[in-house]
Amino acid sequence: MTQDIPVNVDQLRDAVRDKYREVAIDPHGTFHFHTGRPLAKRLGYDAAVVAALPDAAVESFAGVGNPFSQRSLQPGEKVIDIGSGGGFDCFVARSQVGETGQVVGIDMTQEMLDKSNATARSMGLNNVEFRDGIIEDMDIDDGWADVVISNGVINLCADKAAVFSEIFRVLKPGGHLQFSDIANGNTVPESARNDIDLWTA
Repeated sequence: MTQDIPVNVDQLRDAVRDKYREVAIDPHGTFHFHTGRPLAKRLGYDAAVVAALPDAAVESFAGVGNPFSQRSLQPGEKVIDIGSGGGFDCFVARSQVGETGQVVGIDMTQEMLDKSNATARSMGLNNVEFRDGIIEDMDIDDGWADVVISNGVINLCADKAAVFSEIFRVLKPGGHLQFSDIANGNTVPESARNDIDLWTA
């Protein structure tokens, strides 16, 4: 499957990294989107689960929805969070899959990875890990995951066909894809599709 990619993929990734590097370093800064605990409340996350998490696990959260509203994860499931950022959704996933499950976050922003890995260590979670990578080419074995989750990340990728092909590859037969994202059913002018600043803003 091929598609017309309207922007330079590397330039878009650099722009996305720059934006979310800011969110990792200064999570209480001013952004064009909401973050942290107020956002989690607004999106309907389980209040008790969020309250139990340390600030470092929540403050850089910048999702657009709640992928767990579609289906609760089951104890023992293996989960991949694509575009895991500061790790918030991974830590929520861990609260559902328990000690017998496994959660892997994939992210391409080093500052987010540093933060999420440090938080997992501080929480003593040995079945949550974060890997450096892009979601079009994940370092995950074929058919490893019971569930793939994502929150506001697929829309930031230029090659959607590659993203969904990779998700299909890493999911077990009958596995679940649970994602929240921004979608637009209207025609977007080519000038806008080619503007990297509009992709990230």
